[in-house]
Amino acid sequence: WSFLCKMPESSPRVTPCSSVWLASLIVLVVQSMLSSSYSFPSSYQRPAAGGKRSGFMGRTLVLLDVNTRSPIKVLNDNFLSLQLDPSIIKDGWLDFLSSKRLVTLARGLSPAFLRFGGKRTDFLQFNNQKNLAKFRGPGPDYYLKNYEDDIVRSDIALDKQKGCKLASHPDIMLELQREKAASTQLVLLKEQLSNIYSNITITARSLDKLYNFADCAGLHLILGLNALHRNPDNSWNTSSTLSLLKYSAGKKYNVSWELGNEPNAYRSLMGRAVNSTQLAQDYTKLRTLLQSVRYYHRAHLFGPNAGRPRKNAMLLLDGFMRNAGSVVDAVTWQHYYMDGRVNKAEDFLKTRLLDTLAEQITKVTKVVSTHTPGKKVWLGGLGPAWAGGINNLSDTYAASFLWMNTLGLAAVQGIDVVLRHSFFDYGYTHLVDQNFNPLPDYWLSLVFKRLVGPRVLAVRVAGLQRKPQPGRVIRDKLRIYAHCTSYYNPNYVRGSITIYIINLHRSRKKIKLAGTLRNKTIHQYLLQPHGKDGLRARHVELNGEKLLIHENETFPELKPKTLRAGRTIAMPPMTIGFYVIKNINAYACRR
Repeated sequence: WSFLCKMPESSPRVTPCSSVWLASLIVLVVQSMLSSSYSFPSSYQRPAAGGKRSGFMGRTLVLLDVNTRSPIKVLNDNFLSLQLDPSIIKDGWLDFLSSKRLVTLARGLSPAFLRFGGKRTDFLQFNNQKNLAKFRGPGPDYYLKNYEDDIVRSDIALDKQKGCKLASHPDIMLELQREKAASTQLVLLKEQLSNIYSNITITARSLDKLYNFADCAGLHLILGLNALHRNPDNSWNTSSTLSLLKYSAGKKYNVSWELGNEPNAYRSLMGRAVNSTQLAQDYTKLRTLLQSVRYYHRAHLFGPNAGRPRKNAMLLLDGFMRNAGSVVDAVTWQHYYMDGRVNKAEDFLKTRLLDTLAEQITKVTKVVSTHTPGKKVWLGGLGPAWAGGINNLSDTYAASFLWMNTLGLAAVQGIDVVLRHSFFDYGYTHLVDQNFNPLPDYWLSLVFKRLVGPRVLAVRVAGLQRKPQPGRVIRDKLRIYAHCTSYYNPNYVRGSITIYIINLHRSRKKIKLAGTLRNKTIHQYLLQPHGKDGLRARHVELNGEKLLIHENETFPELKPKTLRAGRTIAMPPMTIGFYVIKNINAYACRR
């Protein structure tokens, strides 16, 4: 599926070479229309032409077709979902989840799950009280007292509201909170690096605020429970969990549940391990607890939230699935691409790094299918970097290549839900910063939600590629994925197709639609970094227009650029684009 023909651009006559090229193109298009065999894209790289690169900018062409007859995977409607770290209780940001702007941003990504969990899940203790003494961080007492009084007044005002409770916090109040959070973040970072954590109390008031945020934003809350609250015989202590279940049931909170976080790492956290057999017993006990509380007798339970699939994590997952695979409604695990040693934006574009996810998914799904065939697999707690990310890198446009590639790979391999760590606050991997401004990954997620549906389609491409050298693996630098367009989008009828393309090349690439896609009108949503910072930009342009939330807390209109039928798609270097094929009436997308 490759062809290469060099022809002088100055020669207008038809040459034998051009005839061969034309014949090859015709054969390719006919085969793409008739063939029923589809495969995942191969690699696309510039061909070596006697050491010369003359004309490669104009000659690099990829032909693209999609199987429109049937989907290869059907995912959860909440495929792209979110996570909040329990550290927001400690640094105070939980008190600001009622912010109208923050709720608006979260609502933009609904429908979705909201997992409340992370490293500190296993240090949460529930206290059924409305108000405990506020955590007093650094600073003079008068400053803290005024700040705490503002929080109390805000809570009183919220209590008077019916239904969805929203607040508009004064700028001075937000500024004081940012100062407090900055100091607390140093403490949290020290805990993470030392792997020694302090307990966190989640009060009834805190739970009310958390649920109000999820409910207002149209998110389904998944609460992570403390699995390290152990009895002397190492069995799980359920006292705090039972109190939490009774309170939540009394409030009629529609919640799903999860127990623990990365149980394969418990030895380093508490000095003794929780093996797969014990963990399976703990989950079975939790299922029994849920069934004993009438309101939650049919509640969903997810787990075991294993860490990256290395030796210890895989052994634990295998044992857990053997003993308690039927207890959970979906199997959860985590993947992080890198540690904190990354120091340049280009590190996020390494194809070898992007491909690690596919290898890890294969390992996990093999174990799950061995013990419980057909069981859904979720990728939870996902972020571009370990330890909260890297400042000025993992919160920039550069990290968006990892994020979009994760969604594409996970979808193709049948991962039912991907939970992004974190929506807000913790570290540098969040979607929204502490000024409540959306970061590049947020805008990419918003466009994904608006355009991409849960039905995954097979993609076939043909184009120029270089022959592999002995001992060298050619990895994809042009990544193409296709789905049925989201049914929630009123601008497109059922039967439309959305293609999203990640161009990791340093040169422009041209994509020509062939077969069933040929001569169709295309709506282009091209996302590029805004400003002079390039890959380090913290703002994004959509078709040349900078994306910003309006002052009245509403979203900008996501206007597509219409490409006439038959026009070639030109992908600028190191960019991400979404392309909706209108009026194609794809059979796979009509149902």
